[in-house]
Amino acid sequence: MNGPNPNARSFAAVSVAQALHNANALVPALRARAARAEAERVVLPETVADLQAMGALRVLQPKRWGGMEHDYISYIDIPMALARGCASTSWCVVNLLIHNWMLALYDERAQADVWGADPAVMIAAGIAFPQGRARKVDGGYVLSGRWNFSSGVHVSDWCMLAAIVRDGDQPVDYRMCLLPKSEYDVIDDWHVMGMRSTGSMTVTAKEVFVPEYRALCMLDARGGDTFPGARTNPNPLYRVSLAAMGGHGIASTAVGNAMAALEFTRDMVKERSTNYTGSRMRDFQTVQLRVGAAGARIDAGRQMLRSDALEAMETARCGVMPDLETKLRYRRNAAYVAQLATEAVDMLHTVTGATGIYNTYPLERIFRDAHALAAHISLNFDAQAATWGLATLGGDVNMPTL
Repeated sequence: MNGPNPNARSFAAVSVAQALHNANALVPALRARAARAEAERVVLPETVADLQAMGALRVLQPKRWGGMEHDYISYIDIPMALARGCASTSWCVVNLLIHNWMLALYDERAQADVWGADPAVMIAAGIAFPQGRARKVDGGYVLSGRWNFSSGVHVSDWCMLAAIVRDGDQPVDYRMCLLPKSEYDVIDDWHVMGMRSTGSMTVTAKEVFVPEYRALCMLDARGGDTFPGARTNPNPLYRVSLAAMGGHGIASTAVGNAMAALEFTRDMVKERSTNYTGSRMRDFQTVQLRVGAAGARIDAGRQMLRSDALEAMETARCGVMPDLETKLRYRRNAAYVAQLATEAVDMLHTVTGATGIYNTYPLERIFRDAHALAAHISLNFDAQAATWGLATLGGDVNMPTL
């Protein structure tokens, strides 16, 4: 149990620069496949093959299991690049990638269960604790629940399912239970407005026994080195607070999606004249202002996410646990970035005029995706800003897993 199958491919030698180059190189193919992926409502098999070949899902996986084990900033940069091609693909990468990071927090036996035979195996999740319930039994927990929005579950062989453990009506523990696909069911109910090819279907489980070592206590994932996998995975990367920084990956998808909108709009405006006057669109000041304002929002969002990731990584290196207000600030920032990205896409969508309503025009999909992904609770700015506001004003914030 000291490492993966010796015949498995390792990405331990892949640099950050190469990983980012590979992500950018995949953008044209993702754009070409986006319409078909939407129709099929899942990430296409050839896209999964491409992602596996470049190791995109293994950027944060420990090197001892064949991953790259890069700093947390790669959780921002890689998905952002991929989102320029397809937001849904980026979203799935964000989720599958961070679940590999999370598995490094588990007991070594859980890591071996999943990665021992195939370190490239994919792990989905159901992250809403109230949707799952678990009771303590000898040797582990018995899990039941129904979790929606399990992105990438259609290509995954394992799933991490969140559950609250109660003593009567009182919550006493929060566990992320790791199950093989033979122990849960997938309900194909993913019929949605946007982010259609994420395959974010519903997962159910009923009275499933989960060994203690495959039920991570999420109070140990708040930052620091108290998690079970700390002995074998001592890199400060794994000491970053999940609840504080987990949303930054999906916010990076929002920014990359807005980048794509800017690229399509820029190319369209450069070539297009109005039908009535023959004037070039680029000479209209209103167009210039919208493009400029959108670009500023995209740049600001990118920098905010990267700054938080660099700060969180440096804090982990110093062995410092960020305080609650800092963690809430990170969550606030991720939500604000998603808001900026959505505003940018809206501005650019208006520039396209009537062309933007055709489902054959890429910006129509980008527009839908922007609003669909911004609906994630982690990216709800009202909720995240208000919570930080309460904390900074001296109020009590009750978030046990943070």
